Amino acid sequence: MKKGSVQQKKTFYPISEEFREYLTNYKRSADLPVHYENLLQSVDSYPLMNAKNEDTLWQTMVYDQHYGREIFEGLKKIYVLLRSGGDVNILPNLYVDRVDYCTFGNTKPFRIRIVNQYNDNHDYFYVKKADASRLYGLELEQILSPNEINFQIDGDTLIEEHIIGVPGDDFIQNFLDHSDLNEVRLAKEFIKFNERCFVRLLGDMRAYNYVVEMTPDFEQNQYRVRAIDFDQQSYEGRRSFYLPQFFKNNLPVVNLCTRLINPETSSQYQREERTLIKRRFNFSPTRIKKLRQSMCQDRISSDEKVRRLRTELGRLYSDTRFSKCETMGEITFLNIALALDLKEEAPTRLLSKN
Repeated sequence: MKKGSVQQKKTFYPISEEFREYLTNYKRSADLPVHYENLLQSVDSYPLMNAKNEDTLWQTMVYDQHYGREIFEGLKKIYVLLRSGGDVNILPNLYVDRVDYCTFGNTKPFRIRIVNQYNDNHDYFYVKKADASRLYGLELEQILSPNEINFQIDGDTLIEEHIIGVPGDDFIQNFLDHSDLNEVRLAKEFIKFNERCFVRLLGDMRAYNYVVEMTPDFEQNQYRVRAIDFDQQSYEGRRSFYLPQFFKNNLPVVNLCTRLINPETSSQYQREERTLIKRRFNFSPTRIKKLRQSMCQDRISSDEKVRRLRTELGRLYSDTRFSKCETMGEITFLNIALALDLKEEAPTRLLSKN
């Protein structure tokens, strides 16, 4: 959550035994030398300021010298686990430059800045509290999106890699008026991103919860919009919450899409994206089946939100099966089945429309 915004805190949901077994089977579980609670044991902190000397609302943590040395060694081992499969030979090349603590938002993550001492190149990763709905979001990102996502859990600690790109709000403010901006390509990508979010019910894609990657092509730039916040996977009850087009701070990009893309072309891009998602879905049938089984049994939102979302989606599709959904997982996979025309992939209990 960004500076100045007001939002009710999201409820955290524990990882079920079945889901934890799934994560272990697919190599998402590891024995970590540092956990979230360890990083809370600081002796002091000070505000992290940006280049304009503005408070970022991150606090740089200060640790006791002996304790900090142990913590930093553990964080370096976590970094090489994420980036190079745990190759300890590169550990002497690295040092921990900062541990920053986020003082706003739901997850209150730690951001670790790692530097290679031989060339001063730096990278980041995040240490967070593990939340079941967020983890389902990360897994669905891996399976259904065009993006690789790297994370590990140990108990209630979640380690996430840093996703590179320009934060959406910064991109809108600083890049939309650039002369080399390929507006049509950006508009096309935002329409596809909007579709990816809705098909798998990833919510709250305000401009500060995604990044824009810009890749030079032999003619002009290509763009990829990537989610960086998965807290609101299948969590909210409003259908519009899963469509980035409805968030006010995305309006400049939405206006761009409206101005440049006619409804017929927009529908074409939506169909293209659903076709790509369907291919990815069919490529991992066993993994999808196991994830679906776990998610459909799990509680990752309130009963009130489940009732509202199943009602709104039931009206959208004119499909009575949503009224039978008892969990957000069932709603999510029925939505995926209908959006991708995968009738046989709806949860078994919901296959009959009557």
